[in-house]
Amino acid sequence: MHDSPAVRSLLTTSSDGRRARGDRSRNAVLDHAVQVASVHGLSGLSFGRLALSSPVNKSGIAGLFGSKEGLQLATVERARDVFVTTVIEPSRTAERGLPRLWALVSGWLAYSRDRVFVGGCFFQTAAAELDAAPPGPLRDAVAAAVTDWRDHIARQIAAAVELGHLDADTDPVQLGFELRAYLELANLESVLTGDARVYERAARAARAALAHHGAPAVDLPL
Repeated sequence: MHDSPAVRSLLTTSSDGRRARGDRSRNAVLDHAVQVASVHGLSGLSFGRLALSSPVNKSGIAGLFGSKEGLQLATVERARDVFVTTVIEPSRTAERGLPRLWALVSGWLAYSRDRVFVGGCFFQTAAAELDAAPPGPLRDAVAAAVTDWRDHIARQIAAAVELGHLDADTDPVQLGFELRAYLELANLESVLTGDARVYERAARAARAALAHHGAPAVDLPL
C-alpha cells in the first residue's frame, strides 16, 4: 500500500522539522563547546559538563555526537568556522597585497583582544594541549587548522612581494613565522596577565617587520 501525497508531505515536513531542531541543538552545543575548550582544553569537554550549561541534556548531546572524540572534532570544526568568519573573510574586502596582509594582522589581534573565544585564541590553547600527543584524528584536525593559517598568511605575504609592496627577496614563510610569533605572544601574555597593551606592542613589532622588508612608511591602523 502506497502513502498518499498528503501523507508523504506530512512525513517529509515532520522529518525536516526534526532535522532543523537537531541542527539547532547541535549548533547550540557547539557554540558553548568552543568557549569551554578555549579555557579548559579539548580534553575538558564532556557530555556532562556541557549539559550543565547548554539547552541539551547529557543523553541528547551523546545522541548528537556519538562519542567524546566526535564532540571534540566537531568543536574544532566549529572553531575553524568562527576563525574564518572573524579573521579571514573580513580581510578579503581589503586590496590585495600589503593592505590585505595588514587586515589579517589587525583582524587577528582584534579576534584575540575582543575574546571571540573567552580563553583567547582557541587554536593556541588546542595546539599547546596536543602538540606532544601521539598522532590521531583530533591532533591532526588541530594541526591542519594551524597549518592552513600559516599557509594563508604566507600567501598574502607572497602577493605583497609580487605586487612590489615588499622587497623581492622577502621570504614569505619566514616573515609569516615572525608575524605569527608576535600575534601569538600577545595573545598568551594578554590571557595570562590581563595586560591589553601587548596588542599595541605586537602591532608595532609587526609594522617594524614589514618596514624592514620594504613596506612603505604608512600608518597601518589596528
